[in-house]
Amino acid sequence: MSPMDVSTTLFRIFGALFAVLALASAIGLALKWRSGFDRPNPTVDNLNARLKAWWVMIALIAAATWGGEWAVIGLFALVSLQCLREYVSLAPTRKGDHRALIWSFYVFLPLQYYLVAIGWYGLFSILIPVYAFLLLPISAALGADTQRFLERSAKLQWGLMICVYCLSHVPALLTLDIPGYAGRNLLLVVFLLLTVQSSDVFQYIWGKLLGRHALSRSISPSKTFEGLIGGVLSATAVGTALWWITPFTPLQAALVALTINVLGFFGGFVLSAIKRDRGVKDWGYLIEGHGGMLDRVDSLSFSAPVFFHLLRYGWTP
Repeated sequence: MSPMDVSTTLFRIFGALFAVLALASAIGLALKWRSGFDRPNPTVDNLNARLKAWWVMIALIAAATWGGEWAVIGLFALVSLQCLREYVSLAPTRKGDHRALIWSFYVFLPLQYYLVAIGWYGLFSILIPVYAFLLLPISAALGADTQRFLERSAKLQWGLMICVYCLSHVPALLTLDIPGYAGRNLLLVVFLLLTVQSSDVFQYIWGKLLGRHALSRSISPSKTFEGLIGGVLSATAVGTALWWITPFTPLQAALVALTINVLGFFGGFVLSAIKRDRGVKDWGYLIEGHGGMLDRVDSLSFSAPVFFHLLRYGWTP
């Protein structure tokens, strides 16, 4: 597929997404009109707030994909930066952690995305799990503050893994050399984002329509078995329908989509457990109707690394 063909494919996909958003926004406006513009309706108001946020988010993703590989890498570097900021704000640190924080924000985060940009997989794959894992507690120990040292060190290591290492696997898809697929790697990013993010949307819809049995009221009262099953199956259908933009057969696309959707669900579930531990509902307030940036990409943090390595070891020489 030529660069022109890739651009045409992206135009069609995002055109379809904006058409769906326009229809959903019209429905949201009609529902608000029926309930009264001067009267608050939590369900309808939340729906419309989410739709407004989706307009902005999809527009940013579309602009980044049309901007090329560097734009996608830059976008996710900024996403990681915001996620790490949100995470650290809910994981209180002490003066002895300042060196480790400097290493995290000003060295490991930009270096991880630089390695993505130059395609150095060997160091990209171990920079944070090995070198950051060792250096961060060393830096913290030099602060000579032993109060809750193990907990503080683990929090920073966990935050860097989730917010930077795991999310950096989304633009890392651009570095894969898949036979017969040259020049189309941007479509892999689109496949991952559409499949996993649509699972979040479908879980919300099915949960509202049919949700009766909560998975865990103590972790996430809004997540139900019905929402999980309906959302994962619906998003798997989306991934299967998008097989033509991937190196997969329809059956392979279905199995891959099912895998990353299940992992995406548990990404959100695990990070919800962390939020409950911290006594908050959302990671932040950046995105109206969605909470913080980490609330929006928590599912990607679990699904992106697995999707990347499925492709690397299953579809590259």
